[in-house]
Amino acid sequence: MYSVNRWGGAFEIHADPVAADEHSRNMDLDRAALSRQRLDETQQSWLLGPQDRNKKKDKYVDLGCVVCKRKMLGWIMWTSLIASVVIGIPIIIAKSLPMHKEEEPPPDRYTMALHKALLFFNAQKSGRLPKNNGIPWRGNSGLEDGSDQPDIKGGLVGGYYDAGDNIKFHFPMAYSMTLLSWSVIEYSHKYKAIGEYNHVRELIKWGTDYLLKTFNSSASTIDKIYSQVGESTNSSTTPDDHYCWTRPEDMDYPRRTQVASSAPDLGGEIAAALAAASIVFHDDAAYSKKLIRGAATVYKFARGMGHRTTYSRGNPYIEPFYSSTGYWDEYMWSAAWMYYATGNGSYMSFATDPRLPRNAKAFMGITDLGVLSWDNKLPAAMLLLTRFRMFLNPGYPYEESLRGYHNATGLNMCSGFKEFNVFNWTRGNVLLAFFMNSWLVLRFISTELFGSYDN
Repeated sequence: MYSVNRWGGAFEIHADPVAADEHSRNMDLDRAALSRQRLDETQQSWLLGPQDRNKKKDKYVDLGCVVCKRKMLGWIMWTSLIASVVIGIPIIIAKSLPMHKEEEPPPDRYTMALHKALLFFNAQKSGRLPKNNGIPWRGNSGLEDGSDQPDIKGGLVGGYYDAGDNIKFHFPMAYSMTLLSWSVIEYSHKYKAIGEYNHVRELIKWGTDYLLKTFNSSASTIDKIYSQVGESTNSSTTPDDHYCWTRPEDMDYPRRTQVASSAPDLGGEIAAALAAASIVFHDDAAYSKKLIRGAATVYKFARGMGHRTTYSRGNPYIEPFYSSTGYWDEYMWSAAWMYYATGNGSYMSFATDPRLPRNAKAFMGITDLGVLSWDNKLPAAMLLLTRFRMFLNPGYPYEESLRGYHNATGLNMCSGFKEFNVFNWTRGNVLLAFFMNSWLVLRFISTELFGSYDN
């Protein structure tokens, strides 16, 4: 057996023990000591070679933390000085010149138009107005609204007036809040870029705070909705909201509250408005949850089997103005928003149930049903569901209905092109819906443009 040499060198066996001892003694010598012995010039010449006595030695400077050549130190100092002069002189000259501050460019016309459109909501506010409302000639009004209903705590103060009159129609008001919320969800970065983000959120909250008062939002089950505040009749001979068109601050006539025990359309729209707003206010967890709870309550009421008569039927104070022609579109619309707000699959299951588009006549190609308005949310609902298919691609069991919504949405979008001759057009190439004999034609134009840009 051979032992292992762990210390390096050649493995060698010495047969002569005397020679081994002598070798060991030689190995014990201090080699470093030998290297420190002074060598004479002859020995140095053998080992080191001839020395150049004329060679100049470099001079060094000790800077404390580092030692460097004096020549290099000088080079560094001169380089720094030259760099300081080259960089510093232009800066000094630039600072000494008079400053000419460029004026900010004026806002583009679209920004101005949007700002004025939002100010319309400020001008239509009802209730006790904040000091920063932005409309100096508007004051508090409608502070007694809802006082004829004793079960409403605090009354129905707030919300928005409809137009030139002072009626608060809850159906189109809820629809307006839904669209405002949708615009913020899609284009929040644009609102922020033009400084209108906080403004539009405040307008939405003013509306949703009021909508939460139109039913018992703290309950899980309700049996009625307050559908309107104020009233008028054609050819009225007693003071009401149409008998004398006056400033809301000057109203001195009774304003009755309309109550609906059946309102699948109104309930669905309020649910959609609250659900969409809950997404806008996702950064305010408490308020967002409050909106979702209210939306779930009123959605349940809208879907109730005993509440399938439209809210306006037979009501002389609503039917001549904001009559609802159906509720299946609100069912689809509210279910889509409830799904986006909560992620609850039961809402999407209902929205894609084949019976729903069949009842809503979604795939029948009826031109009237392809135009978005406060009474017809079908094209917007199908657009929301098309987005669900395009971005989330859920597949089975939703695919069949979603494909139908996608195809119908494509046809609706194409109908807005002049080449298809579906609508009339102005000389300035503004699309005119076919409701030329209807009042408020501009509502169809604006919503058609919104749907087109959103798609």
